[in-house]
Amino acid sequence: MKNTLLLENALWGLFISDAVCMPAHWYYNLDYLKKDFGTIHGYNDAPHPHPESFMVGNPYFPDIEKAKELGRSYDILHEHIRFYDTTYNNLHLSAQEHSGEHGNLMPRLAERYHYHHGLKAGENTLGANLVRVLMRSIIKNGAYKEKCFLDEFISYMSTTGCNRDPYLEIYLRDWFENYSKGLPPQLCAQSQAEKWSIGAHGGIIRPLVLSMLYQSSYEGLGIALTHQELTHRSQNVSSALGLLVPFLSNLLHGADPVKQLNDSAKEVPLIKIHGDELTKMYHDYKGPGNIPKEKMWKVHTEYSEEHLNEILPSATDESMITKRFATACYPEHGVPLILYFLHKNNFDFTSSLFDNANAGGDNVHRGMILGLLSGAATNKIPEHLKKGLLEYEVIKKEIDAFVKLCR
Repeated sequence: MKNTLLLENALWGLFISDAVCMPAHWYYNLDYLKKDFGTIHGYNDAPHPHPESFMVGNPYFPDIEKAKELGRSYDILHEHIRFYDTTYNNLHLSAQEHSGEHGNLMPRLAERYHYHHGLKAGENTLGANLVRVLMRSIIKNGAYKEKCFLDEFISYMSTTGCNRDPYLEIYLRDWFENYSKGLPPQLCAQSQAEKWSIGAHGGIIRPLVLSMLYQSSYEGLGIALTHQELTHRSQNVSSALGLLVPFLSNLLHGADPVKQLNDSAKEVPLIKIHGDELTKMYHDYKGPGNIPKEKMWKVHTEYSEEHLNEILPSATDESMITKRFATACYPEHGVPLILYFLHKNNFDFTSSLFDNANAGGDNVHRGMILGLLSGAATNKIPEHLKKGLLEYEVIKKEIDAFVKLCR
């Protein structure tokens, strides 16, 4: 049977890591991160400006006429609409310069709003709150029901006042664009083959949490992959879940964490295009979104014959972070980094979480996965980190109710 305490701690790890990382989300240049935060060792507000933010002007173009005809909600931006280029507002901010590791256009510094602008210390991002939407749906029904989750998901995203976080990942915007056009909710997910960033860490998190409901990883992986397809049609996400679902399940059954990590590292191939070569490609094309689809597919899916276990024994922050694995949103880079941080810190909960936070990039989504794994390997989560969460009391009730349903 799964250990109840470890189930609870895995979920605490997810929410704590998300909130710890939130202020430094998408800081690629670590000099900027150190300037704004020093070394992260707790909760902070989201600062303004964010030196590398390119959220302003991101597109969202639902078919408003069709949505109204079908009686479907299309407004998922609400009070955050000023940051987006959409079919139902006039954007007054403009992106004018290329900069940063990502090579994307950004507005002038004063208008580089943080992706999580307005969130306070200990507050969770939309990604973590959508985990809570899933958990509440399961608690309400006593089990996972796909249609009920989709109904709750649509309601949460389309109801004014539910979401305080301005940052809506591209998968959400594409999903609701498809929904506005009349596609069935089960078929609204965008494909990684069409949009490179669909193959991102964000697609791993909810399915991984959902797998915790089931006693065996055999069952858990099946339901995780099915749930993944609702929002992320991505082979990279599926591959990551194929590794992480059994890993997490074994930890929750009390398996030795170090042995699990070493066994898993043997299964993780190293991506071919990385480091300076990847960064140069982004800049040459003035942002990854401009790289041709066929070339971008190869960037994300071509692996070498070398595996992670071969480089872990001699790995250091200098050799692993950015130089070997990008800190962006890709699982083929993020999963090895997660395993590296756990290996480096021998699964110590706080050291692993803070190392990930201080590595920047997509530390939030990468961190929620790491939080699940490191929490599942520890008998004690620091109370001050639990109680430092802005919605601690409500999250505690949700965790307790969810864990009772885990078989």
